[in-house]
Amino acid sequence: MNDFDFMREALAEAKKAGEMGEVPIGAIVVRNGEIIARAHNERETGKDATRHAEIIAIERACSALGGWRLIGCDLYVTLEPCPMCAGAAVNARLVRVVYGAPDLRAGAFGSVIDLNSYPLNHKPEIVGGVLADECLAPIREFFQNKRKKKTE
Repeated sequence: MNDFDFMREALAEAKKAGEMGEVPIGAIVVRNGEIIARAHNERETGKDATRHAEIIAIERACSALGGWRLIGCDLYVTLEPCPMCAGAAVNARLVRVVYGAPDLRAGAFGSVIDLNSYPLNHKPEIVGGVLADECLAPIREFFQNKRKKKTE
């Protein structure tokens, strides 16, 4: 599998989030070409601001591997991580963070700020724009539908 295939897996998670009434963002963690964790946003259903797809996927990967260092692991997420999620990626020692669409309001790997520009002890490789249009489409649709319901 390649970056496009793995991003499609993250998109499948995003679809689950959308079906639950969550912002449709999905994430997976991959090690040695195998998906070891999957997640999608759960902020509304969990009533918890920290239940972003990336955080949940990192938690599940740590549990699967039995430790907090995700050495040799890559994170795939449909939207550029926010500062909280970017910090978690750095702290988990992820090798790469691959995201789909840039987040022009809260992106922390280049769009609004770049966490990798700070002198932190670890800097994951960042790959952005993988299937960006496919990743952005469900998010746009979600918010268009939300605005439409408010006006009705």
